[in-house]
Amino acid sequence: MEKGMIIVLNGVSSSGKSTLAKEITKLLPDFFAFSVDDYDLVVEKMEDRDNQRLIPVGTEYFYYRNVAMFSERGINLILDQILHNPLTLQHFYKTLNNYPILLVGVHCPVEELKRREHFRGDRQIGQAISQLNFVHRQEIYDVEINTYTQSMMECAKEIVDRLKFDFHEIEYSNNC
Repeated sequence: MEKGMIIVLNGVSSSGKSTLAKEITKLLPDFFAFSVDDYDLVVEKMEDRDNQRLIPVGTEYFYYRNVAMFSERGINLILDQILHNPLTLQHFYKTLNNYPILLVGVHCPVEELKRREHFRGDRQIGQAISQLNFVHRQEIYDVEINTYTQSMMECAKEIVDRLKFDFHEIEYSNNC
């Protein structure tokens, strides 16, 4: 069985990864969005955080292994995640090194990140800015997009076009 393709959207909090993943699925209906935030909810339900009964391994460790399992079964994924520290980066590359990946850098200007954090109201103010101390510092991207200067659909089309260029067998809908 051929491994499923993995589109990795890497960017700081509030950069537009979740919205972008939804736009990509409109163009690539055989791809499924898989967010580390959603996966963290699974781990959170297993733990008893009020009593500090926690799983002593970072969520990303399990998340990337689940990504690998999906890919091994031919499932195409769009990852909405943040390579935010050395350990996460290590888990990512160690686990997914031999999988078909399109690594996408999702960028947004600092002032817009601040505006989005305030507007959303569900983010720790300053979180995105603090993540910029690590995110995008060492990754080599296949494509980089800016969710402020381009519409989400323009960003999605750029990613899909690059995917088609790099992996000719990928088909996408006629909505382009």
